[in-house]
Amino acid sequence: MAPSDDLLHRLSRVPPARAFLGALALMLLGLFLPGIVGAAVLGVLAAALIALTVATWPVQPARIRAVRMILLGVLVLLLISKVL
Repeated sequence: MAPSDDLLHRLSRVPPARAFLGALALMLLGLFLPGIVGAAVLGVLAAALIALTVATWPVQPARIRAVRMILLGVLVLLLISKVL
């Protein structure tokens, strides 16, 4: 088993509500922290979500792929607005 498979297996055992609340907490933290610090938090969240999306892309239905891409786009736009 590859290390990425092990990580995905561990992540699959995280309750969806906990994963959602964790991501929401990071996003709110990134939005409320000032300037580059908030942008860094949003950048870490975006990088983690991009990595998760890439790893699970082949097994996701097209509808879920579209939603993920839209949400990642919004997150990246928020990140850019924090930097500027």
